Amino acid sequence: MPKYGPADSKISPRFSGVRTYARLPHVIDLQDVDVAVVGIPFDTGGTYRVGARFGPEHIRSASALMRPYHSGSNVAVFEHLSVVDYGDLPVVPGYADESQRRITAGLLEVLRAGVIPIGLGGDHSIALPELRALAEVKGRVGLIQLDSHSDTSEAYFGMPHTHGTPFHHAVKEGLIDPSHSIQVGLRGPVYSERDYEIPREMGMEVVTAVEAHELGMAAVADRIAARVADSKVFFSFDIDFIDPAFAPATGTPEIGGFTTWEAQSLLRRLAGINYVGFDVVEVIPEYDVAENTSFVAANIVYEFLALLARNRRDGAVRG
Repeated sequence: MPKYGPADSKISPRFSGVRTYARLPHVIDLQDVDVAVVGIPFDTGGTYRVGARFGPEHIRSASALMRPYHSGSNVAVFEHLSVVDYGDLPVVPGYADESQRRITAGLLEVLRAGVIPIGLGGDHSIALPELRALAEVKGRVGLIQLDSHSDTSEAYFGMPHTHGTPFHHAVKEGLIDPSHSIQVGLRGPVYSERDYEIPREMGMEVVTAVEAHELGMAAVADRIAARVADSKVFFSFDIDFIDPAFAPATGTPEIGGFTTWEAQSLLRRLAGINYVGFDVVEVIPEYDVAENTSFVAANIVYEFLALLARNRRDGAVRG
């Protein structure tokens, strides 16, 4: 049996105790750990709304309602995975380069212990130091990115590191393999007719929101699985993939997005992929309504855990 799992909420009420993800133990000794939930509370990369530094805290609070059996996938998550809340990585507000260095260093400890990290953002600029750590331990990885923006600009305001630039630099630094990478959900007003062509010219596949809505989630899942194939994969979920009617508390909301059910339906079709890391980013609690956005993010993390549990149970990882 896995060593670590959540507190029993039939014995200890959900409103009690120190807030960790899904009431998991806060553990920094990574022996006998399969997955670590890791807070990355950095938001200096925000170009419009800021406040995602408070995202990890609120996602953890909303996650108290997670229960150990994932009914949508018929898997008892914590019977197959030893999972802990690793706490937060150190960051320096206002200093992107130093924060990136510290985030990478912190994740290297997790990855070198053979543990899969699930990052709680923080704005999307954290993806670059996450990918630097992954590349050092795992080599180049494929990317699944669910997002309303491609985040492939070279710079904003003449500066290289914002939440709109991480995947430009990740490709430039050779951290991801574009031939096994896909972006899904791009939509909204853009700067030019070339915005969606830029990630394609980098070698990534792009499925816009319009295309995804027309295709349906089953077909989109097939496109994702075919693209990443048997590569090692980092899964990055920007909460603005979800329509702001369901997740309003984010830095750059765009209408025409996806329902929570569509997101669940898509994720549940993506078992069997060789995941080496995940994140959920861009939750800004100040703009939330009834903690809806934090609750959505907490459930997305739970979907990630269910994917890993199914892979462990079924021995179905490609590659």
